[in-house]
Amino acid sequence: MVQVETVHKTFRGKKRKKTEVLKGISFTAEPGSIFGLLGPNGAGKTTTLRIIATLLKADQGRAYVNGMDVTKESRKVRNSIGFLTSDMKLTGNLSPRELVTFFGRLNKLDQSTINQRLTTLSEYLDMGDFLDKPVEKLSTGMCQKASIAVALIHDPQIIIFDEPTNGLDILAAKTVVDFLMDYRKQGKTVIVSTHIMTEAEKLCDRIGIILNGELVTEGTQDELKARYAQQTLEDVFFHLAAAKGVTQNA
Repeated sequence: MVQVETVHKTFRGKKRKKTEVLKGISFTAEPGSIFGLLGPNGAGKTTTLRIIATLLKADQGRAYVNGMDVTKESRKVRNSIGFLTSDMKLTGNLSPRELVTFFGRLNKLDQSTINQRLTTLSEYLDMGDFLDKPVEKLSTGMCQKASIAVALIHDPQIIIFDEPTNGLDILAAKTVVDFLMDYRKQGKTVIVSTHIMTEAEKLCDRIGIILNGELVTEGTQDELKARYAQQTLEDVFFHLAAAKGVTQNA
């Protein structure tokens, strides 16, 4: 379970100008479900996930992963999560096998466990043809699959994926979506951020719509459509965006 409680975050930009990126975000993601943060680029989705993953500290508020405070128990939190960010760029001469092995050892796994889990991940993600090729020679979809294997080699209970299908072709994107849905069936807690409406509709059990750093609403798709008297999730989103004065260029 992941709990986010009234989290605020402000960044300082040029000339020390303050920008409030998160304005009291709160939500709960339950085991065996996929919680989606849906919003335009720059809405605060990535910042929220990075706070949960202990990469950033909130200015105010708290976040908990399986009851552990992400600030006070950051090492334990990192051991229990798999975090895939769109900023993770695999480059260089190392192969996916070598990278996954390296990160497995960082997580204090023995070689036998690493080999077993890599075999399972490789088969599921169809990585057999490129498992031993240099990353620099792989396609975007292949690199994304390798990144997923790196993030999940330690078999975490909490899966946090930031824009997981960004830049992927339709086949690679389907593999990622199917993978996340299977992890939900295993009872994992899954959180994803996306700005792609169809992805949110297909993946998410509950959705939080985030606009200008505020979680303006949260619920199942049926609850959201009923709450705002709209026919589709897209209609709900644009109805709320219009009410908040968010333009398409936000």
